[in-house]
Amino acid sequence: MTTLSERISQSAFDDSRLRVVLLLDLYDGAQNQFLEVYEQLRRQVSSVPGHISDELCQSIENPSQWLITSEWESAQPFLAWVSSEAHVATVQPLHGCVRDTRSLRFSVLRETGRSSVPVPGGPFAEAAAAADRRDGRLQTAPRRGDGVVRHALTFTVKPGSEAVVAKLLAGYASPQARVDEHTRLRRTSLFMHGNRVVRAVEVEGDLLAALRHVSCQPEVRAVEEAVNPYLELDRDLTDPASAREFVTRAALPAVHHVAAAGREPADLRRHALFYPAKAGCGAALARLLAGQDEGAVDDPASPIEASTVFQRDDVVVRLLDLSGPIDARPAHALGVQGGHKAAVLARLLDSAKDGVPTTDEEISRFLARSEMRLITDRRPPAQF
Repeated sequence: MTTLSERISQSAFDDSRLRVVLLLDLYDGAQNQFLEVYEQLRRQVSSVPGHISDELCQSIENPSQWLITSEWESAQPFLAWVSSEAHVATVQPLHGCVRDTRSLRFSVLRETGRSSVPVPGGPFAEAAAAADRRDGRLQTAPRRGDGVVRHALTFTVKPGSEAVVAKLLAGYASPQARVDEHTRLRRTSLFMHGNRVVRAVEVEGDLLAALRHVSCQPEVRAVEEAVNPYLELDRDLTDPASAREFVTRAALPAVHHVAAAGREPADLRRHALFYPAKAGCGAALARLLAGQDEGAVDDPASPIEASTVFQRDDVVVRLLDLSGPIDARPAHALGVQGGHKAAVLARLLDSAKDGVPTTDEEISRFLARSEMRLITDRRPPAQF
């Protein structure tokens, strides 16, 4: 059995405390304005469920550089907050005084403190550490990464325009993969389900630098401008505020990724499945699928070699790299293998048209309705 440390794995579902680090570079002369905005932001965020504390720090080397650190009970309440319309409104005043930002998120694995530092020979050291783990305060074990950041954007287009939009999105020239010395685009996969578009990206290095790089490419900007008339929500990518707001609302974070260790099949096929959750059930649905895939990648009989679950509010997308056809093992592909998982999935979905899928035929129909249409899947040449 492959252990967590041997697999490629990342997750927002281990329930450990979350530390968020926000680096800010202020415009010249904007310090007082920033401090006023921060006080308003601090008061609003302090009432958000799951928020524990925050700190504001100023660089001793460059007074224009600031740091906001916040602590959360776990990743889930933070991700719910940062994806909300309330968050968009709360941070809006920052844009007038902040030149650049970078957000980093970390689960807490070890800490120095009364409750978690083992005292040599202390009779309560092991009990205190066990209590921390039971309470979900610390990440139980380090996970192994692969140097890749995964992220997605999603938006909807006007009904009836799907064919036109698909043609536009499939026809653009790929941008230069190399962003800088440390960052490169690794893969871009674009899917549609009805009038919903999902663009998943894999980046080695700095995700924000890669997204900025792509958005500045003439061929990409031309396609985005051509798509604009068909969007359900208007955007103006020539206006930094409008572009920023669109990207914030379109963000579809990767909340879980797992990939098998040691197996490298010659032919993997990429698929995406769309799961519209019932109101308020998005996180529970994403957690269910993530748990299924944790076991699936350890099963030699499973076709799943890698899985990434993206979730924002009640939109859940599951990206799969499979060895063989998606319908060869439909229960594995749908994420309902074993026991009562199909019934749980049906309860969490917004539109389980045929009730609970129990037979292979019903699961296959369910799978076909969930599968997204692949528009383009691009990987740069090896020399990049």
